[in-house]
Amino acid sequence: MHSNSAPTGCRWDGSPRTAPARRPLRVAATSPSRLLRAGQCGHCRRCGNRIDLYPRADGRPIALHPTELTTAHVPASCHWHLSSGIAHPHGDGSAWCRIPHAVLCPQRTPICRISPPLTSVRRQLAVRTRRLIDTGAFTPTVAPTSAAPDGPDRPLVRMLLGHYLADSPLEAIRCVAQTSHRTPCPRPVLAPDAPPGSWRLLPIGHRRGQLALPEQTTAVYDLSQLPPAEQRRWRVQHCPTHATTPGAADLVLAGWQVFDPLLHAKHLRSGLPNPSVHRSGER
Repeated sequence: MHSNSAPTGCRWDGSPRTAPARRPLRVAATSPSRLLRAGQCGHCRRCGNRIDLYPRADGRPIALHPTELTTAHVPASCHWHLSSGIAHPHGDGSAWCRIPHAVLCPQRTPICRISPPLTSVRRQLAVRTRRLIDTGAFTPTVAPTSAAPDGPDRPLVRMLLGHYLADSPLEAIRCVAQTSHRTPCPRPVLAPDAPPGSWRLLPIGHRRGQLALPEQTTAVYDLSQLPPAEQRRWRVQHCPTHATTPGAADLVLAGWQVFDPLLHAKHLRSGLPNPSVHRSGER
């Protein structure tokens, strides 16, 4: 008498039971962005809905709606398309396009006149936001984080012959690389075993297009005295460990924005954050 049960390695009909091999996420050497595709997804802090984060040509991040929409339903000023992982603010000639999440976010005032199909999508996102809030899965947070006791909430940093605005206090800037367990690295960029920068009062004078702006003295966390490799580590927002790891991929976008004297004027500070911190960096 023979058993009719299939072997462990086969299905009930005798066909082989094979599982697809797991492939690790990798970044192509020719990719203009070192960001893993799995790390480009997030959730809006205002409404809790999913967003896709992509860098623009100038390096600034933008949050896009995760699905494509019909071009005919989207205003021309809101057409975006992706090329090699970079978001571009115009259409690519196809019948579909991406749209900034700010246009559809139910917790924001629409930044342009939207069509009835977009109004329907916006209404669906509002219903999902209410469901997330009712179930306790999401708590809206609109206000930015409070300033750290020893520095501004968004400090101005000088590195690589340029000025950049951070998205959080210096002590809160975390490494954007992934660990061996495919989780975000919890280590800070301002590492205790790495050479520190120094707070200085420096003149900020820029020419934007044909407009010459008056020179203003503001508090800047100066990294220009550090070795170029250390400044590049700050620019890519890596901890010392991942800065020396070949091929380290990123899970999130670096939070730097190129300083704009008009857009970022409210973040300028005329005094040093803390005299003791300033002296500790003046080694």
